[in-house]
Amino acid sequence: MEQAILKAEKRQHSGSKSASRVRDAGKLPATIYGHKQAPESVSVDRHDLTLQVQHGVRLFDIELDGKSDKMLLKDIQYDYLGKSIIHVDFLRVNLAEKVRVTVPVEIKGIAKGTHEGGIIQAHLDKVELECLVTDIPASIVFNVKEVGVGDAIHAADLQLPAGTKLLTDGKALVLTCNIVAAAKSAEEVEAETPVTGPEVISERKPVEGEEETA
Repeated sequence: MEQAILKAEKRQHSGSKSASRVRDAGKLPATIYGHKQAPESVSVDRHDLTLQVQHGVRLFDIELDGKSDKMLLKDIQYDYLGKSIIHVDFLRVNLAEKVRVTVPVEIKGIAKGTHEGGIIQAHLDKVELECLVTDIPASIVFNVKEVGVGDAIHAADLQLPAGTKLLTDGKALVLTCNIVAAAKSAEEVEAETPVTGPEVISERKPVEGEEETA
């Protein structure tokens, strides 16, 4: 697993106004927690962190107050457009402990079912795993080459790295390959619709003992 060094500075204040000032200065507000220690509000360089995230880095040596600690990038918050990072959470870890992480599922290859008119439909784009900090995979890759029409792949079918445990329900549907019926044209729908006349409401017959009215 790739690792990176990142410098952090303590933040004296928290809250939305303080976070805005941090971002205006080219940094990102962050929170450090874990190992039964009190959470710490810090800031990190926005450019450096964004670059590392784009390269799939999840484990960092965070330098703070002259000390360096191993930390896992546990959560990332993006803006409303889903493009820019606005806040991150770091979790204190040691290399001997196992952690729960969410990892993306990456689909590769061309399914044989597509040559039979089938279409691959993804139903799950990430899975939750438990593994050592140093064994966190960047993604779980599944090659759909042998997937045919009518096949369904579940979470339990994914091949995980050694020492990695699947926490997501093994029955969770990851992808399917099915033939999708083409949408019918308006003319076809009209041709299949039976032609019926207006509903005729017959005159009510008088109940026995009830006089008929003229």
